Formats: sequence, structure tokens, C-alpha cells
Amino acid sequence: MVCDVFHRFSDQFNTFSVGMESMGLDVALITSAADAAGHETQIRSIQDTTILTLRLPQYSTSIRIVKRTFDVILSALALIVSAIVTVPVAIAIKLTDGGPVFYTQQRVGLRGKPFSMIKFRSMVVNADALKAELARQSGQEGRFIFKMKDDPRITPVGKFIRRFSIDELPQFLNVLRGDMSIVGPRPPLPEEHAQYNQIYATRMLVKPGITGPWQVSGRSDLSAEESERLDVAYVQNWSIIGDIVLMLRTVSAVLAQKGAY
Repeated sequence: MVCDVFHRFSDQFNTFSVGMESMGLDVALITSAADAAGHETQIRSIQDTTILTLRLPQYSTSIRIVKRTFDVILSALALIVSAIVTVPVAIAIKLTDGGPVFYTQQRVGLRGKPFSMIKFRSMVVNADALKAELARQSGQEGRFIFKMKDDPRITPVGKFIRRFSIDELPQFLNVLRGDMSIVGPRPPLPEEHAQYNQIYATRMLVKPGITGPWQVSGRSDLSAEESERLDVAYVQNWSIIGDIVLMLRTVSAVLAQKGAY
């Protein structure tokens, strides 16, 4: 129950409210100063005090079960169907330079929990060691997301699989393990997560996704501010129907190759 009437409209209250509601908890407010837009509301009377409770219905246990079931079934099907593409890609990567087929990288997941994200390797073996120097040369030091066109670390096979997002297909294994969801904000690197402000950190209240608002809205061409706005809005407004729409938009985004580098 929140009784402080002076800071209802602050960023601090907004992030606190979303954090509580995303765990399936209600937030109870004195009715005189509640900003309840976008929340399911209910008026209650407790010990002669009128109270307005807020909740985001999409974070109920039943909806979470539906989303998880949806993730497991679709991921299993995707891994089976995509084998016709992933097997030849794995062979091509191995033949390129003899290095590993898969690339695992630590990312930050639900509520700040780290996990190892799996991708097809699209860069040279020592790509991480070269990142700091390339960021300095391209003026991207300190950016949330480091991306550059014509990245010299990308192999010829890597350019092809990145163009059509084939490198991300192994992430369906992360979905089966429960680290990720099919739809959600992109999983950040630990150094990116460390720079999040209070508002942007709310994106960690849901599982990161293989696809999501960032991937279908321009990807690497988006500014940091645009990425932040999309991810925060997703957390507050997500729904199963919305996830299906984002998946359909992913198909056109992959074909258009906008921001894919």
C-alpha cells in the first residue's frame, strides 16, 4: 500500500509500480492522487478507508503459463523445421576457419539474472578482444549497443547468416531452457545493463526475447532513446496478441534487412 501522496507521478513510483505488478502483486493507493492509466483498477474499502488497487492483468499466473507454453511449443517446432538450414550453416561455419560453430556470450535476463546466450558464430574467433578498439575508432565508446556497418570481424559466412538473422536460430534452445522468450526486449550485455537508468531498467522485468520491438523497428539504426522507449512500452503493454503481431512483423523485418548488420 502506497500512502505518500506527493510523489505519485514520479519516475520512482512508476518503476516501483511496474516492478510490483510484474510479480503478480497489486499496488494499493489512496484514491485521491492515483494515476491509473493502463492498469486494471478496483475500488476497495479497508477499515473505513477507500482504496484504489492497480494491477497489470497480463502478469497474472494464468497468462504467464500461456506464454510459457506458447514459447516451448513454438521453439521446439522452430528447431525441427529450421534444421534444413541450420545443419548446412553449421558445416559452413566450421569449414571457414576451423573454429567453433556456436558462440556463447553472457547476457542479462529476467530481473538481472545472467545466462549464456547461444548463437551461430558469425565473427572471427577473437572478436571480443577487438571490440574495444573498434568502438574507439568508430566513436561508440560507452554506447548501450555497439554496432558498426562493415564490421571487419564478421566472416563471409557470418555476413550471410546475419543478413537473414540465421545466426539467432540457436536461441530457441535458450527459450526451451527458460532463459529467454520468443518475444521480448533484446538481452543486454552486462556492461550495457550496468548503465541502465531507473526507467530503462524496467525492461528487465520480463524475459528477453529472440525478437521484439527493437528487432522489428529498425534494430541497429535506432537511437538509444528510441530503443529505451520501445522496450519500456513493451513491458507495460505486452499481451499475447501483441507478441503474435511482433512475430509477424519480424518476418517482414528480416526480409527487408533494415538495420541488420
